[in-house]
Amino acid sequence: MSFSYTSPWMNEELHILRESARKFLAKEFTPNIEKWLSDKLVAKDAWLKAGQAGLLCASIPEEYGGGGGTIAHETVILEELENCGLGINFGNTIHSGIVAHYILAYGNEEQRKRWLPRMAAGELVGALAMTEPGAGSDLQSLRTSARKNGSDYVLNGQKTFITNGHNAGLIVVAAKTDPKARAKGISLIAVETECAEGFRRGRNLEKIGMKGSDTAELFFDDVKVPAENLLGGDEGQGFAQMMNQLPNERLLIAITAVAAIERAIEHTSAYVKEREAFGKKVIEFQNTGFKLAECKTEAMIARVFIDYCIQRAVEGDLDAVTASMAKLWTTDKQSQITDECLQLFGGYGYMAEYPISQMYVDSRIQRIYGGSNEIMKLLISRNL
Repeated sequence: MSFSYTSPWMNEELHILRESARKFLAKEFTPNIEKWLSDKLVAKDAWLKAGQAGLLCASIPEEYGGGGGTIAHETVILEELENCGLGINFGNTIHSGIVAHYILAYGNEEQRKRWLPRMAAGELVGALAMTEPGAGSDLQSLRTSARKNGSDYVLNGQKTFITNGHNAGLIVVAAKTDPKARAKGISLIAVETECAEGFRRGRNLEKIGMKGSDTAELFFDDVKVPAENLLGGDEGQGFAQMMNQLPNERLLIAITAVAAIERAIEHTSAYVKEREAFGKKVIEFQNTGFKLAECKTEAMIARVFIDYCIQRAVEGDLDAVTASMAKLWTTDKQSQITDECLQLFGGYGYMAEYPISQMYVDSRIQRIYGGSNEIMKLLISRNL
């Protein structure tokens, strides 16, 4: 839907990127979405094509094969992914916005040059393996171990709910290098899956939403990884590294939430202007107008808030509390607004052929991953 508002971080370069991304996605992605949702996997060649189009690692420096942009560039791409109908079903948020930045921030020069150009090209899909069957938001309770053995680490453990789990060629694994310690015993180790004997992928998990995203269980059985794949140079830095990156992850989730809110309202507005009931357009009923007025108002508030966060992130001073607020509020609103929008579709909103149904089920995960919204409230309350 049209807002008489332009994000303050937008510029001519970003407008060009938006138009380029929109044309590429309409041609290469949109015709394949139904198949990818059915397959529960975005095809590997789509990653390669996205890399060729410059849509991967847009905020990674050019010297490492990236686009040399900022989170504003990632935002434009994420918004266009939502507008084309794929949204969070394509794991670029994890790949470009999170994993690539772990490598950039904590990798040494050799690691950056070895992995980032291949990630930018789509040759190497990235995944982040934190969550375990018994440890989600409580990262200090991880049980996956990485034992030093000569020039290698030997990994043992299990991860679950891993986005890009089946496509991933590079997985940043959170593991205990000191099993007796809690936070200070965690390290991040990059596993290259092509040569990781003992590594295996479990089933592609069935989910109520995010059908096109390959979400997998991962198993590490005496997997030998070169010690040089440790991120940060020294053991025990993993927990701090994850905490430092989580504000960025939460902002990216909030960005996808706002894009989905705006798309849901746009689809619903178009529908109620065409659909008739009791001899008049559905939009002409006062309840419809009032509901959409509330949704549009909250969408505008969300947009202004997220733009403020993006500007702060571009300037390098987005704090963890504000990022937690953004994730908490926008994802709650995403769920509420898509529910309101689906209601205005009536029975058709419950039919899978209507995009609002996918937006509705996709919205639910946003309040869980990246730290549940209950954890967001805890983090915010600690700073009152």
